[in-house]
Amino acid sequence: QVQLVESGGGLVQAGGSLRLSCAASGSIFVINTMRWYRQAPGKQRELVAAITSGGTTNYADSVKGRFTISRDNAKNTVYLQMNSLKPEDTAVYYCNAVHSNPSFLVTYYWGQGTQVTVSS
Repeated sequence: QVQLVESGGGLVQAGGSLRLSCAASGSIFVINTMRWYRQAPGKQRELVAAITSGGTTNYADSVKGRFTISRDNAKNTVYLQMNSLKPEDTAVYYCNAVHSNPSFLVTYYWGQGTQVTVSS
C-alpha cells in the first residue's frame, strides 16, 4: 500500500501564491506519473497538471503559465507551485500517483485532498 499526504492548501487573496506538496510513503516500488487534480463545488474533478518520472509535464489550459508542477523522486514527493491565483482556482486539490509493483501491477493512489480558497 502507498499513502499520499497533501499539504500546503489554505486561503489566499487573488493574485497570491501557494505551494502544494504531496508526499508518498509506504510500500513503494516505482512511482510513475504523478498528477494534481482539483474539484470545485458542484463540478467534476479535473486534471490540473501531470509529471512523469522523467520530468515531462503537461498542464490544463486554464493554469498554463501560472502553475508549475515538479517532483523530487528521491523524496517521492510532487509539488504544485500556484502563482497569480484566481477565485476560479478555488477547489479541493487532490494528488494522484501511478504505482507499479515488481509484478508490473499498476495501481492508482489518491491523497485525501487539500482545500485551496482564493478570495477576490
